[in-house]
Amino acid sequence: MFVIITYDVNEKRVGKVCKKLRKYLTWTQNSVFEGEITKGTLNKCLAELNKVIKTEEDSIYLYHINNPRHIKKIVFGQEKSDDDMFL
Repeated sequence: MFVIITYDVNEKRVGKVCKKLRKYLTWTQNSVFEGEITKGTLNKCLAELNKVIKTEEDSIYLYHINNPRHIKKIVFGQEKSDDDMFL
């Protein structure tokens, strides 16, 4: 399945959330990750995130796309990726 995860968390936890998501998905923009993932791996990822966030302050949005062929992604401006961080 293809997912997009966005988050808005307290700055104290941003680094931890970002690190967890990098293990499973591709960073595409500040606070946005996307990619193919199995249901089991997604559940594992979400369980790890639940240990880091505070639900009374933070939010994580999960967009689940059953058929990613129906999505058209258009980037205006500079496209970010994990590779950009090492160049």
